[in-house]
Amino acid sequence: MNRMTIPIGPQHPLLKEPLSFKLEVEGERVVESTMRLGYVHRGIERLAQERTYVQNVHLIERVCGICSHIHSTTYCQGVESLLGLTVPPRGLYLRALLCELERIHSHLLWLGVLAKNMGFETIFMYAWRDREIVLDVMEDLSGGRVSHAVNIIGGVRVDLDDEHCKVILQQLDALDTQIHQLLGVVEHERSFKARTQNVGLLSQEQVWRYCTVGPVARASGVDIDLRRDIPRPPYTELGFNVITHHAGDVWARTLVRMLEAVESSRLCRQILLQLPDGPVTARAKRRVPPGEVVSRSEAPRGEVIYYIRSDGSDKPARLKIRTPTLTTLITLPDQLRGVNMADVSVVLSGVDLCIACGDR
Repeated sequence: MNRMTIPIGPQHPLLKEPLSFKLEVEGERVVESTMRLGYVHRGIERLAQERTYVQNVHLIERVCGICSHIHSTTYCQGVESLLGLTVPPRGLYLRALLCELERIHSHLLWLGVLAKNMGFETIFMYAWRDREIVLDVMEDLSGGRVSHAVNIIGGVRVDLDDEHCKVILQQLDALDTQIHQLLGVVEHERSFKARTQNVGLLSQEQVWRYCTVGPVARASGVDIDLRRDIPRPPYTELGFNVITHHAGDVWARTLVRMLEAVESSRLCRQILLQLPDGPVTARAKRRVPPGEVVSRSEAPRGEVIYYIRSDGSDKPARLKIRTPTLTTLITLPDQLRGVNMADVSVVLSGVDLCIACGDR
């Protein structure tokens, strides 16, 4: 049978960000694929070397719109480690609260995108409707629905009173109800399962080979989560389950993400109920002592790594970012090989790509 090359991107309705694929197909089946990145490179790592550590907090938030808070959290953790600075417990709890709300937001947004690209308009509308609850909570906390600017070096700039905590707990009650309804659809809706089961398969061995992280790895049976494996306060004081599955397909990734949203909601409740008293920030020096540090956190898409080197000035000598999207992108040729053309959109949506994270 003759092969044909089908281009997808860099501008395509399926892709929310610029990315280019060339699919080699025989009939309706994908035989091979190639990928090209580099369409949204913004030079953030180079820009960071020209700005002070304080200015970089706001720059780092622009790495990714969906995961803005976890990026600035990871960066601040690294700078605070270089400074030898201890963040007050209340500040750490409030950071973690935003991290878990951001995780729920990211997973609901992803479910809506996946459903939209498969033609399940009702799931898309419900997922994005429920996501508004999380956005409302984050807006009440920080003033921003996407970029929150909550972190500062030494803690956070926001605080909560008892009345505000009660309001958030009530909003979480409504959110829990909606998440469980969506979870029931994912688990039992036959059409959804037919489109996602045995599609985009990724074995445990492939996950280890490509160093894939996050929900994609956990959906293939790799039990890793930095919140548990390398815990930082307040996660050392909180209880939660690391969700895994062994199917390794898009359906398993959907289940993992929705169950993670349930766990994140539980974590938010624990944080609000156990919120310690005290200040939310510690005073930091303007100049960072010479040295280098690696800071790691569990972002919604998986492990994010920041390398920071200081030369003793008020600006970093080097900043390097490794995002989870990069390790997921390199699995796509394996996932696409052998699938039907109709399932290409399911595979690409199922891994939760963030090209802005990958290119920077």
